[in-house]
Amino acid sequence: MSSRLRIPLAVAAVVGTTIAIAAPAQADVQPLDAKDRAATSTAEAKAAPKTAAARTAQAAWAAGTRAYLVITTPGDTTAVRSAVTANGGTVFAAYDAIGVVVAHSTSASFAATLRGVAGVQQVGATRTSDVPADAYNPALPANPAQSTTTLTESNRWDMTQIKADQAWAVTTGSAAVKVGVLDTGVDDQHQDIAPNFDAADSVSCAYGKADARAGAWRDVDTHGTHVAGTIAAAKNGKGVIGVAPGVKIASVRIAEPTSTLFFAENTVCGFMWAGDHGFKVTNNSYYTDPWQFNCPDNIDQAAIIEGVRRAQAYAESKGSLQVAAAGNSNYDLANKTTDSESPNDSTPVTRTITNACIDIPTELPGVVTVSAQASGGAKASYSNFGNGVIDIAAPGGDGSTGVYSTLPGGKYGSKSGTSMASPHVTGVAALIASANPGFTPADIRNALATQATDKACPSDSRCTGTTTKNGFFGEGQVDALKAVGGTTPPPTGPYFENLTDVTIADNATVESPITVSGVTGNAPATLKVGVDIKHTYRGDLVVSLVAPDGTVYLLEDFSNSDSTDNVAKTYTVDASAEPANGTWKLRVQDVASQDTGRIDAWNLTF
Repeated sequence: MSSRLRIPLAVAAVVGTTIAIAAPAQADVQPLDAKDRAATSTAEAKAAPKTAAARTAQAAWAAGTRAYLVITTPGDTTAVRSAVTANGGTVFAAYDAIGVVVAHSTSASFAATLRGVAGVQQVGATRTSDVPADAYNPALPANPAQSTTTLTESNRWDMTQIKADQAWAVTTGSAAVKVGVLDTGVDDQHQDIAPNFDAADSVSCAYGKADARAGAWRDVDTHGTHVAGTIAAAKNGKGVIGVAPGVKIASVRIAEPTSTLFFAENTVCGFMWAGDHGFKVTNNSYYTDPWQFNCPDNIDQAAIIEGVRRAQAYAESKGSLQVAAAGNSNYDLANKTTDSESPNDSTPVTRTITNACIDIPTELPGVVTVSAQASGGAKASYSNFGNGVIDIAAPGGDGSTGVYSTLPGGKYGSKSGTSMASPHVTGVAALIASANPGFTPADIRNALATQATDKACPSDSRCTGTTTKNGFFGEGQVDALKAVGGTTPPPTGPYFENLTDVTIADNATVESPITVSGVTGNAPATLKVGVDIKHTYRGDLVVSLVAPDGTVYLLEDFSNSDSTDNVAKTYTVDASAEPANGTWKLRVQDVASQDTGRIDAWNLTF
């Protein structure tokens, strides 16, 4: 399975339905397949009037057209652009500030010839397949019909794990902070994204040239919309809440339609746009296709490294921090030996590589590299790792427990992957930038590292390093609360907890006890009941508190259509009629088949 989209498993859900999918990473709930997308795009293209320039560009495409990065001295690229034209190529896009030209040619000798031209430093083919004809007259992505939701916001396991729910008491983020989602696009009309969406700074960079037409930024898959929701879904009472629900989201679609591949010229365009449009942070949950690793001893890949490196450095020089997913191959990035997934736009071959070969953009200087954690904090089974490579860790989901977020068309669902971990860190970075408007990218990087919660290596010989910094978790698990200067409020009264796991089987009722002693009089009218239940479909659950005398206080009877994972909430109960001392029980009823879980922990605060 390709890990270009950093998701090894998608567990998608629509209201009233849970669907588990073990399929290629782009699969999701009710997707438009390649044929449907092509039909929709063709219809929209036929409906749109064509300018003379568009007709000329369309006619310029020919079978065998390949794309190249031509690297020269930053500044005026006029001479090199002329050389491209004089040697059998066309200039598709040019980025003078970094000395990078995107060239197209059908000539097999184009790159070799141009490498001999004065002023040309490097030339590299960016793909092993032809540039699609769509590049010359791109069709707008489909605009999905929107569904409404009856789901209300609740604390999800991933948000409580990084204390984002507590950080919101300090700041939900500033609307002055713009976050760029470099991905498959974003559904800007989704009910949980529309309040925070920045259309003016959104664009398509597919094929390597900015396309600022309205809607060009929309999702050609589901991946980018899911990522965007994790970062900044609005705190509006609907569906889900993002890590930084007060910041602005801009979509930079760098995935090409049908293939959903992210080629180097697209990434260059995306980073340049981020720098020029004031993005404080960008999220990058992909690797730059077609090479999983780019090696400097390969003449084409060396140019890719240099072109994307320059673009990233440009964005950072303009105040933009890049956060990126580490990848989903359970691969030690600090000890590279082979690559068997490249090139993924034609026929992959197995090749021997070394640590000089890098995953772009995640291993570029200055980029924050994020590994994924399962619910509870362990390294996710699929997550790449590597001492000195991983900077920080965040929830990405694993197995049956995924990250729940937005999907195109007003829908919601779960996915797992380092793609899902990275936006948690991006969201925290946006909170840091909100609380500290003068922070530079380096300042935000340092704050992420300093405030992370240390995570020691487990009993796994692959994890090397120290408790404070190691190959599985880097500086540790991201902590949204500490990152914005907050502290966890201590319990205000006597506190009792039970940390013993209790399995919740299908169609079963289970109880977990807590014995209270030493508390005078009755329980308070504001008894706090903290609940942490791990379950793959909480719509199955009825949760109650049982007093020592057997009185039952219903905490929550979840809607049968609530497909969210887990229950991580604190309830307030008027238990003033009950003596405080005695054995209290948390009762959990599973009233449907298929999904199971456990009471992970619960507590009482008097």
